[in-house]
Amino acid sequence: MKSNFKRIGDFIRLVDERNKGLHVKQLLGLSISKEFIPSVANIIGTDMENYKIIRKNQFACSTMQVRRDKKMPVALLQNSDEAIISQAYPVFEVKDEKELLPEYLMMWFSRSEFDREACFNAVGGVRGSLEWEDFENMQLPIPHPDKQRETVAEYNIIQNRIKLNEQLIQKLEETAQAVYREWFVEFEFPDENGKPYKSNGGEMVWCEELGKEIPKGWKNVSLSSIIDIKDGTHDSPSPTENGFPLVTSTHLNPYDISLNETYNISERDYIQTNKRSKVEKFDILFSMIGTVGLVNYVLYDDINFAIKNVGLFKTSEKKEFAEYILFYLKSDYMKLYIASNPNGSTQNYVTLGFLRDMPILLPLKKIILQFESISEKIIETILLLTKENQKLMELKELLLSRMAKLGKI
Repeated sequence: MKSNFKRIGDFIRLVDERNKGLHVKQLLGLSISKEFIPSVANIIGTDMENYKIIRKNQFACSTMQVRRDKKMPVALLQNSDEAIISQAYPVFEVKDEKELLPEYLMMWFSRSEFDREACFNAVGGVRGSLEWEDFENMQLPIPHPDKQRETVAEYNIIQNRIKLNEQLIQKLEETAQAVYREWFVEFEFPDENGKPYKSNGGEMVWCEELGKEIPKGWKNVSLSSIIDIKDGTHDSPSPTENGFPLVTSTHLNPYDISLNETYNISERDYIQTNKRSKVEKFDILFSMIGTVGLVNYVLYDDINFAIKNVGLFKTSEKKEFAEYILFYLKSDYMKLYIASNPNGSTQNYVTLGFLRDMPILLPLKKIILQFESISEKIIETILLLTKENQKLMELKELLLSRMAKLGKI
């Protein structure tokens, strides 16, 4: 069986077009996730004429620190006709798109196997840079253009579905937060006649602690008076290959349903941490250090892990408060409260006492239950879409891994 693998350098060429006359304004950066992003570089006093122009269907990459990052950042410009990027990034294009589709080449660059090979070849200097010649000498399968188009079409179907689901998740999240603001900030929850409470004469009383009126029967209390709030282990358990998963504050995503980014701890460390930090379904996790305020609503079916540098809100013990507290922790008020935190010099953090003392309005129970019935349906839909995206990501990885078989003819 013959091989259809060809040298990358035979199909691409470097492009070095500078921004003379400053005609191109859009400045982009290159992320390690292989995407173009708006640049955050300080360009005051910078000669922008020296920046490189990148045009649609051209690539930019970084060959620096590949070994350290275990990835080679490379991206294909598709959403803009032109942009400018740092002169430090090599820009290249496909010589003949009738032989090699840029989208097909980008698929190859997206493979984890490509990054491993790039990392293996990155031996230049302390930073582990990849020499351009070594990059050009890497190989990929070049099937017939019709097969390339078919492969790209399959990939795009999956990618587009993932993006659509992400957009739906974002809209659902915004809807739930809008309902929260309407009910618990503007006090326009449905009254007994189904009309907005405050604007239809709902009785309000003065709250001295908050310095404003609140609905009659509501109270301003500390969060710890409603639910138990704990923190994770205070030590640093040693990672082990086989053991119990431990999640840290850097692993929190709003509705993350996988444990892929955790690391395992020994049974002995688990017993110690589990005494204080047992996590159960419908609990809420809250990052207490670094990027303070990341929130995760635990919706796993099988939970058996401890936590570190994370506040544990035991809403599983009072499920009726779970969604209300979840969106309270995501609210604009919560951001202001975190900003008032007096702790943190070189690194931001909040204390357990700070979390326990958080003031929160305690509505009438029937209002909380009404909000739960609405938000629970929204969250269930988000969870289904998230699970679907997980399966689609697995399918995408399978499709990328199968590209190597296209090199057998």
